[in-house]
Amino acid sequence: MKAGSLRHPPDARSRYSKQTMRNKVLARWNSLDPATAAREALPCCGSQAWAAALASRRPIADEASLINASTSIWLALPKEAWQQAFDSHPRIGQSHAQTHATEKSLRWSAQEQRTALSEDETARLALEEANHRYEQKFGRIFIVCATGKTSAEMLAILEARMKNDAATELREAAEQQRQITQLRLHRWLESE
Repeated sequence: MKAGSLRHPPDARSRYSKQTMRNKVLARWNSLDPATAAREALPCCGSQAWAAALASRRPIADEASLINASTSIWLALPKEAWQQAFDSHPRIGQSHAQTHATEKSLRWSAQEQRTALSEDETARLALEEANHRYEQKFGRIFIVCATGKTSAEMLAILEARMKNDAATELREAAEQQRQITQLRLHRWLESE
C-alpha cells in the first residue's frame, strides 16, 4: 500500500458536522449562546431546569442523541422542575396554561388536543369535571400525552389514574410529560 493512499478516519468534529447538517434546526441551536438555546428548547418541555440542562449538553449531533439527553435530564430532575413543566400545559380541553407558557407551547398543546377538542360538548364537560376531581386529589392538572386521543379515551385514562396513590401518579405524570417532550422535540426539529 502506498503511503499516500492511507485513509484516515474522519475526526469526531467532521462526523458531527455531517450529522447536524442534515438538520438545520439542530445545527443552528448548537451554535446559540446557552441562555438563548435554553429559551428556544423550553416550549418542548416547560421546565427551565430541563431547558438549561439540555442546552448545557450541546453540541448534540442528531435527533436520537437529543432524545436520549432529554430523557436522562428529565428523569434526574427534582419534583419541582417536573411541576413547572406540568404547569406549562393548559388543562385538557382548554387553551390557557396555569402559569406562563410560550406561544409555541400553547400552539403545540392545541394541536395535541385537536382530536379531543373537536368532539361534542357532553364529552368536553365530562372531561372538565373529571379534571377538577383529579386536581382536587393530586393538586395539579392531569397530564396525558393527548396526541391522537379522543375525549373518551382521555377520560378513561384519567379515571383509571384516579386509582393511583400520589407517588405512583407523580411517576405516571412524569412519564406522560416525557412522551410529550419527545414528540415536541421531534416537531421542533422538523419545523424549518
